[in-house]
Amino acid sequence: MIAVYGLKNCDTCRKALKWLAGKNLEHRFHDFRKHGIDAKAIEKWADAVGWETLLNKRGTTWRGLADSEKDGVGPSNAAALMAAHPALIKRPVFEVSGRIIVGFKDEQKNLLSGG
Repeated sequence: MIAVYGLKNCDTCRKALKWLAGKNLEHRFHDFRKHGIDAKAIEKWADAVGWETLLNKRGTTWRGLADSEKDGVGPSNAAALMAAHPALIKRPVFEVSGRIIVGFKDEQKNLLSGG
């Protein structure tokens, strides 16, 4: 079972879910806004892939943060910041067979399909 974490209105998450269904890969979706996400889960992901990989600095949520929050982000507080603002988490995040996979490009598709 592949656990998919993201936002239901995220285009990339929708593409990933459609792709998974098309490949008949068993999955469940966890919407950050609807179901929440805690800092412990985010810390686990950050330990696996690095907080820099997990933090989405390209979106409007990042741009809307105060400069003091952006300038002070680092390994000690990135998970708490992402827990407070789930849209800051790069999407989608997959948990599959004990691995954490972030994003949905060809490299991630290959990993998800066992390639």
